[in-house]
Amino acid sequence: MIRWRRATVTALGRAWAGSQELTARLEDGAEVRALAHPDLVGVPSPGQRVLLNTAAQARALGTGGYALVVALPDALPADPPPGPGHLVKARYTPLQAMVLGVDEQESPHHELLRDADDLAGLPVVVADLHSALPAVVAGLRADRPGVRVAYVMTDGGALPAAFSRTVAGLRAAGWLSACITTGQAYGGDLEAATVHTGLLAARLVVGADVAVVAQGPGNLGTGSRWGFSGVAAGEALNAAAVLGGRPVAALRVSEADPRPRHRGLSHHSATAVGRVALAPCDVPVPAGGGPFDAGVREQAARLCAPAGRHRLVAVPTHGLDAALAASPVGLSTMGRGPAEDRASFLAAAVAGRHAAHLLSAPDEVPPDDRTPR
Repeated sequence: MIRWRRATVTALGRAWAGSQELTARLEDGAEVRALAHPDLVGVPSPGQRVLLNTAAQARALGTGGYALVVALPDALPADPPPGPGHLVKARYTPLQAMVLGVDEQESPHHELLRDADDLAGLPVVVADLHSALPAVVAGLRADRPGVRVAYVMTDGGALPAAFSRTVAGLRAAGWLSACITTGQAYGGDLEAATVHTGLLAARLVVGADVAVVAQGPGNLGTGSRWGFSGVAAGEALNAAAVLGGRPVAALRVSEADPRPRHRGLSHHSATAVGRVALAPCDVPVPAGGGPFDAGVREQAARLCAPAGRHRLVAVPTHGLDAALAASPVGLSTMGRGPAEDRASFLAAAVAGRHAAHLLSAPDEVPPDDRTPR
């Protein structure tokens, strides 16, 4: 299950909030690119011995292609100071982390959240892939530049929020007001036990105008109808609806993916939105365009067709290319940028633009009810 390797740090690379890249030499002389999370394992430095997990790297799996630092055996970090918090995340793994949950009894926000049950119409944009996050926010800011956005990170991909350079860059640029890590994910500005309390914290603690829900980097897929981590996007749409929010599905779309199941409207969206999301949600698609966009609209319309459950919304795209180009972080999905796969980012951006519209017209065509059917 794990490929353990001993190595020595030879050089440090890029660093961002909670993460440190490094190069390490294995005992056989080979050098590997590795990543440490200093909050968990301490701060590495050249010459130190490190214990690495190289399993995913050996199989060329995972976003980033890193070996992961498990420990610095000769430089263990000091014990954390005593304090509140008993939420354990990455539970019963060797690197389980104990954090203060925004919703737990020791939290100063516990009383606020204990009986909280209403998002009061908060727009909640839910995406399959982490790479959609900056594009959704770009679409929001195209029409509402001062919008206050909370990112609710689920645990379908990377568990440490620190793994995401996107989150670090959006936070630094002021494009995100907070990152809330939910489930087994950890390391956000706020920790929450579930997506439900993460969404409630976005509204009541962060004061967000809009919440964006997506898994961390590095989604899991198996090429089967149900075997992918993004299936949880449908459950997040249900959570937003049952709490009285306005769920908005950011569709996964591609015009360049070599895999037929992801070309046009991805089968991930077809399953998560069309089968798992039982509560009514808005399904934005780009208006106008050529034959490809028309084909995506036809595919999306079929998602909305059963009993008219979801609402298809054609969203104008003027100005969105410029908005995407203004992103403070690089845009990339499956190794492709906007020049290679414009449709992918445009689909996310129109979801953001639609959420911005809901802020201006919150009562327009409300969902049928707040209960998943």
